[in-house]
Amino acid sequence: MYQLNEYSQADPMRQDQGEAHLFIAPMFHWGKWKKRMGANSSSKRPVFDEKEDVNFDHFQILRAIGKGSFGKVCIVQKRDTEKMYAMKYMNKQQCIERDEVRNVFRELEILQEIEHVFLVNLWYSFQDEEDMFMVVDLLLGGDLRYHLQQSVQFSEDAVKLYLCEMTLAMDYLQNQHIIHRDVKPDNILLDEQGHAHLTDFNIATIIKDGERATALAGTKPYMAPEIFQSFVSGGTGYAYEVDWWSLGVTIFEVLRGWRPYDIHASNSVESLMQLFSTVSVQYSPAWPKDLVSLLRKLLTVNPEHRFSSLSDMQTSPYLADVNWDAVYEKKMEAGFVPNKGRLHCDPTFELEEMILESRPLHKKKKRLAKNRSRDNSKDSQSENDYLQECLDVVQQEFMIFNREKATLHRPLKRERERERCDPVITASMSPNR
Repeated sequence: MYQLNEYSQADPMRQDQGEAHLFIAPMFHWGKWKKRMGANSSSKRPVFDEKEDVNFDHFQILRAIGKGSFGKVCIVQKRDTEKMYAMKYMNKQQCIERDEVRNVFRELEILQEIEHVFLVNLWYSFQDEEDMFMVVDLLLGGDLRYHLQQSVQFSEDAVKLYLCEMTLAMDYLQNQHIIHRDVKPDNILLDEQGHAHLTDFNIATIIKDGERATALAGTKPYMAPEIFQSFVSGGTGYAYEVDWWSLGVTIFEVLRGWRPYDIHASNSVESLMQLFSTVSVQYSPAWPKDLVSLLRKLLTVNPEHRFSSLSDMQTSPYLADVNWDAVYEKKMEAGFVPNKGRLHCDPTFELEEMILESRPLHKKKKRLAKNRSRDNSKDSQSENDYLQECLDVVQQEFMIFNREKATLHRPLKRERERERCDPVITASMSPNR
C-alpha cells in the first residue's frame, strides 16, 4: 500500500513484489473503527500558532499500518483540522547507516513541488531528533498488487479507467521533467471510490530537456529494455519512455494476472536483453483488437516507436470514446470499488508498535525529553563523532514543508537536486550505482 524508502545505491533494483508492501486484514473493519475514533475525539479542537512549523505534536497517532527496514507508516489525524493522513517516518540513524538520506531528500524535494489528482500528494514534512516525517494523502483502497494477490478479476472497464488515470498522472510528471522509474501494481493505490493514484518517488529523477538518465534503477520485471541496454553498452541512456513501458506491463498484468515477460529479480541483464529480442508477447484472444494494439504500442521495444505521451494515447482507437475532462474530475465511475468496511493493512503492525518496538511512536515525547536530559548531563564529546556530524547535517539540510502555506508555485530546484541526489545522469555507469 504505502511504500517506504527501500532504494539503495548499492542495490538499486527493487524486488518483484516491493519491500514494504502492506497487506489487507479482512478481519479489521475500518468503517466501524473510524466511526469510533470520531466519537472519541474531543469536541474542542486545539489552535496552533500559524507561524509555528507543523510538528509531531500537531498529530494524533491512530494506528500503525505498515513498516519497512528503517521506517514505518501510520494513520494520523491532524488535531486542529481533524483531517486524516498517512504519516511515513524514517529513523535518521538507520538512514545514515544505509546511505539512504539522499533518497529521502530526493523524494521530498520532488514531492514538495508537485501536486496532482492521481498522485499520492505530500502535505507536510518535518523532523525531530530521531526521525524524518512525511505526511501524505491517506488512500484506503489498497494497492493493485494486493488485489491481484487476492485473485480479484478486474473487468476491462475497470482497467481502462486505471490506464486513463495513470496516463494523466504520467503526462503531468513528464511536463515536470520527472521520470518515476518504478510504475508497477505495488505503487498504484486506490481510494475508497476505486480511483488510481501513483505513489513512491524514492527512485524518481529529474532530467532537463535533452538530458538522459543512465542509472540501472527500478523493479526488473517492469524496467524497459533501454535501461538494461544503457547498462550493458553504455549507450545514450533513457528518458520518459521507460515509464510508459512500465505502464504497459502493469496494465497487461492487471488484466491477465501475469506479466507479458517472465522476468524475475534473479535474471541477469544479459539474459533479459536476449529475451526482449527473441520472445513475442502473447496477448489474450479475448481482448478487443484495439486494446491489443494499444498494449503493443506501449510494449514496443524501440522507445522511439513507443507510445510515450498523452497525445500518443489519445490517438488510440481504444481510447477514442474517453472524456478526458471527466476522467480528471473523477466523474467516471470506477469498475472496481474496494470494500469500504475494511482497513487495508495488517493489524499485527499495531501490536508490534505497541509491544515489540524498542522506540514506539506513542512514547516518543517522553523518550526525547529523557534523551535531552541525558545529553545535558554528560560530556559534550559524542561517542561517535562521525554519526553525530551526519545527524547534524541531516538536521540542517532537511526540508520542512507545509502545503497549506505553499500557495505560490516554485520551480523545481533541478540543479540542486541533480548535484546532490542523482549524480548518475549523463555520467558514466558503474555496477553499484
